[in-house]
Amino acid sequence: MRKLFAVFKREYFSAVRKKMFIIMTFLLPVLMVGLMILPSFIMVKGMGEKTVVVLDGTGRLQSAFTRPNEPTKEEKGAAKKPTSRRRSRLPTTMKVEYVSRDGDRNLDQTAKPYLDRLTGQEKGKGLDGVLLIPSDAIAADDSKLKYYGRSSTDFITQERLASITNGAVQRIRLAGKGIDSEEVERLMNRMDIEAVQISKTGEEKKGGAANFFIVFIFAAMLVLPSFIYGLEIMRGIIQEKTDRVVEILVSSMTPPQLLIGKILGVAAVGMTQISVWILMAVVGGLFATLWLSMANVSVMQYLSIATFGYFVIFFVLAYLTYVCIYAIGGAVCNSEKEAQQLIAPFTMIMMMPWFLMAPIITNPDSKLAVIFSLAPVFGPLTMFVRTIVSDPPVWHIALSVLASIATIAAFWWITAKIFRIGILSYGKRPTIPELWRWMKVA
Repeated sequence: MRKLFAVFKREYFSAVRKKMFIIMTFLLPVLMVGLMILPSFIMVKGMGEKTVVVLDGTGRLQSAFTRPNEPTKEEKGAAKKPTSRRRSRLPTTMKVEYVSRDGDRNLDQTAKPYLDRLTGQEKGKGLDGVLLIPSDAIAADDSKLKYYGRSSTDFITQERLASITNGAVQRIRLAGKGIDSEEVERLMNRMDIEAVQISKTGEEKKGGAANFFIVFIFAAMLVLPSFIYGLEIMRGIIQEKTDRVVEILVSSMTPPQLLIGKILGVAAVGMTQISVWILMAVVGGLFATLWLSMANVSVMQYLSIATFGYFVIFFVLAYLTYVCIYAIGGAVCNSEKEAQQLIAPFTMIMMMPWFLMAPIITNPDSKLAVIFSLAPVFGPLTMFVRTIVSDPPVWHIALSVLASIATIAAFWWITAKIFRIGILSYGKRPTIPELWRWMKVA
């Protein structure tokens, strides 16, 4: 036990004393949050201002394409009424040139000069898109809008223009039935939806997009350190084999003692880092709670104390499950490149819950989610996600934990068998039949 503890201390203190460990412990959460927010920010900024020409064959939709800062007189009056809501307006990043072509049944021909501007290079006259509204858009039921653009995947602009056009056409149709314009606004009023999760005890909890992103952040915090520190164990074993240090170590202790000491030492490093992250999250949550409480918003409607407890449990289970694979890779290979090639297929399999995260989050009680949460290897990550977004039965959680413990015990037994022979093996990487023989001999 004393020798095992000596290995544990060496692995732990050699990692936590590094400057990079200290820097990344405090910087990685910031980077993770930034990676969640920055792409959306860049996407919005990167879209830039879109210049679109609208050729209106009805000649009656000009008010729908006014600038955002130029509400019509009707809208100004409607804004004063609490039961009215202003119609969907153009985004500030879209500049529209409206052209009325009342009764024009040949808009494709009329649009040719504007289509030339789509590919034109003349500064100040280029276009990003041309929208054609047919002359029978209001009267006919089967009319279709046509959008010409420089990009076939600019679906955001297409959908926004289609939404604004359809809203305006619907208002004109209702007005044509003799309905007052204010009544039209009331009838066309769009309701927002508020997602609420109901637990089995009847407790209400906030849902929606915010919960979706919170789950992704917690899932990343659970799975990424497991793979990062698994790689550290693999590299450490390979380095000790290369430097022949391992021969000295196994002369004074058994291979299982060395293996357990290394795994638990690096696990303690991961738990230290996770503890700091949880502390940072708690401190940040307290500030967020104070700030949001002024707006009558509770942070705990998205999270609960149990979430942090489940996080610790499933982090330990995930770590001990994944790290054995990397220990085997380090024991049977003689270089990091060989080990990465060997481990890559297993890593892809272990990452399957991450690749299927979206369907698991949106439907946590589906057969897919339940099977993955109870299956070996996949259980820790999938079950943790289910505990955040739903209220799984207690026996599901207990069975997932037991399955993970059984998997860890089996992996540790296999790892110890292979590690005992592989740690002193050099030269050609063993094949699968050879690994099977090692397990029987060890």
